[in-house]
Amino acid sequence: MGPAPDTEGPRRLNSPLTLTLLLILLVLAQGPIRRALSAPVMQSWMTVFVAVIVQALPFLVLGVLLSAAIAVFVPPSFFARALPKRPALAVPVAGMAGAVLPGCECASVPVAGALVRRGVTPAAALAFLLSAPAINPIVLTATAVAFPNDPEMVLARFVASLLVACAMGWLWQRVGRAEWLRPPARAAYDGQSKGAAFWGSVRHDVMHAGGFLVVGAMAAATLKAVVPEEWLRMAAGNPVVSVLALAVLAVLLSICSEADAFVAASLSQFSLTARLAFLVVGPMVDLKLFAMQAGTFGRGFALRFAPATFAMGVTVSVLTGAVLL
Repeated sequence: MGPAPDTEGPRRLNSPLTLTLLLILLVLAQGPIRRALSAPVMQSWMTVFVAVIVQALPFLVLGVLLSAAIAVFVPPSFFARALPKRPALAVPVAGMAGAVLPGCECASVPVAGALVRRGVTPAAALAFLLSAPAINPIVLTATAVAFPNDPEMVLARFVASLLVACAMGWLWQRVGRAEWLRPPARAAYDGQSKGAAFWGSVRHDVMHAGGFLVVGAMAAATLKAVVPEEWLRMAAGNPVVSVLALAVLAVLLSICSEADAFVAASLSQFSLTARLAFLVVGPMVDLKLFAMQAGTFGRGFALRFAPATFAMGVTVSVLTGAVLL
């Protein structure tokens, strides 16, 4: 009589077994790992990586707590009552509201969607969407800490970001079409208690923003430690290439605005104007923001709004840098 057929299917590794195998592998490979980590290039990499994380983490946590509190406890009807009825005046007021009501990128998109859903003119809601993560007090304080020897960067970031937010709001008011903007669905936390919505928002934003901070810190450390210095000098030495390179890097890294100043400060090979473009473009146009805008307002909106915001951000950064830096 043959062996009974295996009806359980292929065995799967459970979590304890996987962890045990991983620990055994690390123990067996500890010699090569120790030698790799002791190499000068890895020492330099770890120094930059840890420095960026340690400096940025307190601002990121504080920013996430504040943005969650605003998204949950400040009713969108407050904005509708506070904004002027005329769209041309509502745009700069909504833009300046970003300096008073902090919020990271992850919070600004659903808040802007709630504003549109409750009847706020889209031009004003979009101005708030762009300004809130770029000029709020947490971001400006982090920028001052990251650039202690260049205090003008704080003013330059504030001015350039506010100008871009207002310009894009006015541009949408003039050329935007209703069919480009899909009405947003209900917010993810509608119907929940305030406490549950608050902690749900905090958990989501910490996981989201923390992950992108780690990626950004890794990229900055790699640029400093691995990329040949002459390559960075060549890119940084060309004013046009340096600005475009850091603007594109800001889009790809998708770092939370509460932490991006520390990454920009570490890119010391580049001019202040190029780093200003990094700080202005990043909170307004990056990969996660594009996905969130497409999910909230529709893909057609994101495909038009994101490229226009990128071009506006680069242009205004160059002009602001020429005047203030």
